[in-house]
Amino acid sequence: MLQAKDIHKLAMKEVGDHLAQEGFEFLSVNSELKKDPQFVCLKEKKLHFIVVRGCLYPENPKDFDIQLMKQVKEHGIKYKATTYFAGVGFANAQDYELPLTQNDSYAVNFDGLQIME
Repeated sequence: MLQAKDIHKLAMKEVGDHLAQEGFEFLSVNSELKKDPQFVCLKEKKLHFIVVRGCLYPENPKDFDIQLMKQVKEHGIKYKATTYFAGVGFANAQDYELPLTQNDSYAVNFDGLQIME
């Protein structure tokens, strides 16, 4: 079975690739689990804070800790940053009901950044 740090590492890779593809410039990357935000980026001269969380099926990757996101958003306001949540779900590609291990191919459930308003 994948450990929490393994799931987080996979989620960071998915989100990092997405941010790079969308033209975000990385100012800071904190890949430690639960050290928020994980990404501090610039895009079009605006600052962006991105909190990344990974989970395994059947958890919903769009679910987030409301209190945590309020705290990160308040921190972001001090820096005039837009705050986002990036939830990434993973499942065994052959059968979602099977556990996911290091050797398995996996399916990804990531719909992009959720802006915190």
